Amino acid sequence: MSVAGSYECVTKTPMGDQKSVLTVNVSGDSWTGTNAGAQGSLDVYDGKVDGNTLTWKMNMTVPMPMTLEGTATVDGDSITGSVKAGMFGSMPLSGTRQS
Repeated sequence: MSVAGSYECVTKTPMGDQKSVLTVNVSGDSWTGTNAGAQGSLDVYDGKVDGNTLTWKMNMTVPMPMTLEGTATVDGDSITGSVKAGMFGSMPLSGTRQS
């Protein structure tokens, strides 16, 4: 099964649970997409696909400028992983593929 799709995600952050929709568009061993939530939409860059594992980066501007580094594994319709946010460390991410 392809890792491509849209996932309803929750990231556990110091500001509480942040809900978003992570959209994954795969092209070979790379991917592009967005992570859209209440704080706005972030474009994914440097997205890589290795089997069912995704890695990516996003430039956050609100509430402060920071590069976020994500890694997640897709297992069927579930996605689990983490987002590293600079000095705030790593925050767990989990979600389910939208039908």
